[in-house]
Amino acid sequence: MIDSQVVLDALKPVKDAERKQSLVEAGKVRDVVIDGKTVSFTLALATPQGMIKDLIVEDCEKAVMALDGVDAVDVSVIAAPPTPKPLPSPQGIDDVKNIIAISSGKGGVGKSSVAVNVAIALAQSGAKVGLLDADIYGPNVPNMMGVGEVDIKVDKTDGKDILQPEFNHGVKIVSMAFLIDPDQPVMWRGPMINSMVRQFLYQVNWGELDYLLVDMPPGTGDAQLTMAQAVPMAGAIIVTTPQTVSLLDSRRGLKMFQQMDVNLLGIVENMSYFIPPDMPEKQYDLFGSGGGEKTAKELDVPLLGCVPLEIALREGGDNGMPIVVSHPESASAKALVEIAQAIAAKVSTPAFT
Repeated sequence: MIDSQVVLDALKPVKDAERKQSLVEAGKVRDVVIDGKTVSFTLALATPQGMIKDLIVEDCEKAVMALDGVDAVDVSVIAAPPTPKPLPSPQGIDDVKNIIAISSGKGGVGKSSVAVNVAIALAQSGAKVGLLDADIYGPNVPNMMGVGEVDIKVDKTDGKDILQPEFNHGVKIVSMAFLIDPDQPVMWRGPMINSMVRQFLYQVNWGELDYLLVDMPPGTGDAQLTMAQAVPMAGAIIVTTPQTVSLLDSRRGLKMFQQMDVNLLGIVENMSYFIPPDMPEKQYDLFGSGGGEKTAKELDVPLLGCVPLEIALREGGDNGMPIVVSHPESASAKALVEIAQAIAAKVSTPAFT
């Protein structure tokens, strides 16, 4: 006698042409019915049309027709896209209280400069601060933090390599720049970026931190997705200039974090205006004006502050003495310290109380 189990056993060798998996074992053969010498069943396929479907149906018909007592086979096909694998739950980092992404929609807006100076300002307040340079393709944080060539220290803990961060200006630092030659390009695809960012999060001896600031690469790519999915973040900050093209890209970056359910701490407008060193009473709107405030109002997110452009700000980034260290009384330094204070208040860590 033919029963449904006999039919399923006959169909076990038939595989999904795309996934190379037994249709039966994958649960794609459903509703087997035997009516006399006619066998009918349903195939649930991710691609329910075209040549692939026809080949699978033909293989199934041949397998069942080979059974004694079967004269006809009726196969129905329905669409059943594969169920996506659930993403792993975000996993915190031991003893790290607040993880904050510093991001931008486009490059060249001074995102790393903001990240570096805010990190130091938080450390100057007495907080314990780490700075993760997640800009894998363009890791500039070590140069801006005054960290030159380093001998990487790696310890073994529970069978894993644990990287020891560098330290300067009161901030612990990790960067891809520590692992490659200065002129070496990083030509990696998404999975390798994902793996590297996770290693920087979980395989670094961060110790006890009030804040871990993450200097993201520009845009809305793999590193941002990894951060949003890997760790519970206190929030994200978008850095922009007043220029229209920068604001357009910053909106996309902001919307990405919102779609990933990441709290938006606010917008920082960098290069708000230029202060000439010989005429400090003057200011010039090189990139326009008011764009950050307008965007913040339109998108209903806070404007954390506006940072003017000064020559000392650029010089500090080039020589490893950020402006909050080299020129703390400058307008730019004061603006960056106020932004750091605003961030601390928003994540409710008593660094400035």
